[in-house]
Amino acid sequence: MESYEILRDLAIILLFAKCFGILARKFKAPQVVGQIIAGLLVGPCVFGWITQTEFITQMAEVGVIILMFSVGLESDLKELIKTGPIALLIACAGVFVPLVLGALLYMGFYGAAPWGSENFYKAVFIGTIMTATSVSITVASLQELGKIKSKVGTTIVSAAIIDDVIGIIVLTFVIGFKNPDSNPLMVIVKTIAFFAVAIVGGFLFYKLFLTLDNRYPHTRRVPIIGVAFCFALSYIAERYFGIADITGAYVAGVILCSLSDNEYIKRKVDVSSYMFFGPVFFASIGLKTTFNSMNGRLFAFCICFVIVALVAKIIGCGLVSKLCKYNLGDSLKIGVGMMTRGEVALIVAQKGLAAGLLTADYFTAVILLILVSSIATPIVLKLLYTRDEKKGIVHV
Repeated sequence: MESYEILRDLAIILLFAKCFGILARKFKAPQVVGQIIAGLLVGPCVFGWITQTEFITQMAEVGVIILMFSVGLESDLKELIKTGPIALLIACAGVFVPLVLGALLYMGFYGAAPWGSENFYKAVFIGTIMTATSVSITVASLQELGKIKSKVGTTIVSAAIIDDVIGIIVLTFVIGFKNPDSNPLMVIVKTIAFFAVAIVGGFLFYKLFLTLDNRYPHTRRVPIIGVAFCFALSYIAERYFGIADITGAYVAGVILCSLSDNEYIKRKVDVSSYMFFGPVFFASIGLKTTFNSMNGRLFAFCICFVIVALVAKIIGCGLVSKLCKYNLGDSLKIGVGMMTRGEVALIVAQKGLAAGLLTADYFTAVILLILVSSIATPIVLKLLYTRDEKKGIVHV
């Protein structure tokens, strides 16, 4: 591909993403829904004007990292600590229920599999894909609704981050079935080590940043250094600890969220996210979608896969939320907020493909899940919040 073709692709993505974002808002749906549909239309699935290039993939990755950094900046650290234990319980249920139901679904289509057989490993891996949670779309929806700082919003974000960490551990265990050289214990050690380093190093960086912020308040060097810190921690998380880069970005935001200038940093960061990286990220979900290898049986499996994956998160996360004294409406919001899948599910699927636990045909099911959950979650969340507002329910 010629380098100048990238400019054409970006022009099409930004224009269509904005137009369909406005159109979605006209129909009372979050703008991210329109941006995903825009990617679906201009991608291989419909018009075929744009394909998912390495450049777009990398820009989309930067987009989700900046989005999660922004979420961290907007977090309430006290509320985050307060909801931590509950978020851990919700995340555990959000992993266990999809893992079991996903494995049972695969066995229902392809026959019961004895322990240790090839089909058993594949069944467990299908469940592993379902455990992944991508909170970025939920976050964008909650931001648009003005609910990201609410107790429900904080719980969803906290649970999703913990969910990703648990999902990485589960993934390593499952791949260990096929790869005797894999060491699941090391994954647990690295995960603990990352958060230990993030807490200690983050405290030191926060003190340095506090001095910078007090000396040069409301200057552009403050958000620039903040974004550099975000990218650095994302890289360290992925490269040295095997933790998802979006987790590192979120932690970076949380470290800086108590600064007096955090609103200024967030405002500057949001400009690049809203203008460029955000639309590219959300449109890229639609660009990945194709239906070339679809047949009757695979189509039926894909439909069931999507339904089970969505319902499993609502049941697991929603039920535990109710047991943790959330009311029924908020429990449902948490369950719905946790059902989105995105880049994490794709990463898990790609790992399974490399390990021989998944064939390329099943990527259609994963893409369909990402697409449906990405579109359905913002709409359902908005309906739930609108219903409560009509009833006069106040959210804290």
